[in-house]
Amino acid sequence: MQYDFSQIDDSDSFITVPAGAYACRIADVRTGSARDGSERWSFRLQVAEGEYAGRTAAWDSLTWSDRGLHRVKRVLRAFGIDVSGSVTIEPRELVGIEVRALLEPEEWEDPLTGQRQLRMRVPYSGYAAAGSGEECSSPAFRGDNGREPGD
Repeated sequence: MQYDFSQIDDSDSFITVPAGAYACRIADVRTGSARDGSERWSFRLQVAEGEYAGRTAAWDSLTWSDRGLHRVKRVLRAFGIDVSGSVTIEPRELVGIEVRALLEPEEWEDPLTGQRQLRMRVPYSGYAAAGSGEECSSPAFRGDNGREPGD
């Protein structure tokens, strides 16, 4: 077999759904540490309904550092968790939560290998409570002509 690979891109694509807002559920949570040593919960968002139901939408993280706590509070609120006072929560309690998530493509270069990766990300304000009627607040969301996936 002979094949000219000069036209084949060297990036890895992990994109399984088009950009847009989706009803998602948290399918998996993994714990680890951020670069600064603070606790990080990484979770897998799975599309909950529609044409892409069951597909992995994106991975996102909550970083429990002083700098990250503002987003943690915002995201937990969108997950339906009362964050008006003290909260006790374990990572496994996030599994099964449904939320509306805005997905945007991003290109990332692995610092160890130099390999480019294409994947979906949820922006800072990219969550809204499931069934709340709220929209995910991101400038990119306003640029999609108001269309929802599957419309």
